[in-house]
Amino acid sequence: MKGLKPEELQSDIRTCVAALRARPETASFKSGALGFCLGGRLAYTAAAIAGIDAAVAYYGGGIQDQLEYAPRIACPIQFHYGERDAHIPMGAVEKVKAAFAGRADAEFHLYDAEHGFNCWERASYHAPSSARAHARTLELFARTLF
Repeated sequence: MKGLKPEELQSDIRTCVAALRARPETASFKSGALGFCLGGRLAYTAAAIAGIDAAVAYYGGGIQDQLEYAPRIACPIQFHYGERDAHIPMGAVEKVKAAFAGRADAEFHLYDAEHGFNCWERASYHAPSSARAHARTLELFARTLF
């Protein structure tokens, strides 16, 4: 993960979205991005650079270090964080929240959970938080993508 280059990731994101929009079976649909951990940060990045229609970031590590992208996000975005996440301190979450202050289309949801609370293969899996986050994600996508 540390060896990944932001410019290469951004190129991949743009290429993926363009490829989906070029396919006849998906060209007429809206697009969304969903990611967990690094994927959460990539969903956030996709919202800023690829013109997607909605994004959801589950415990997106490093978003607080890329807040220059926040003003470029024009779609609804949802953030899910665990309050007991040892990898993403609440101070980092507060920085992200501050960058989106006043935006009605930016949702922040905090859970009494650890990092990875949505992955049932981890000891940190927390079913109640996972279920709530899942429902909120589906509601956002149903409202914005269909």
